[in-house]
Amino acid sequence: MPREIMWTNSEEIGIQLQEKYPEIDPLTVRFTDLHKYVTELKGFADDPTKSNEPKLEAIQMAWHEEHEDAKG
Repeated sequence: MPREIMWTNSEEIGIQLQEKYPEIDPLTVRFTDLHKYVTELKGFADDPTKSNEPKLEAIQMAWHEEHEDAKG
C-alpha cells in the first residue's frame, strides 16, 4: 500500500512533483496551481483545506531543489 502523503511531507511531495512535471520550473507555479498539483498526487490523503502559504512555500522550495538537481 502506498504511503499516505500529507501537507507536511514537503520533500516527498517535491520529489513526486518533479517526477510528474519535469518540464515545469517550480518557481513559476502559482500557489493555486501548486495546490491543485499536490491534491492530485497519488497517495495524497490530507485535507485539501489544510494548506496554507508556509506549507505551499515549503513544497515549492522542495520541488525547486529537486528541479535543480535534475538539471545537473
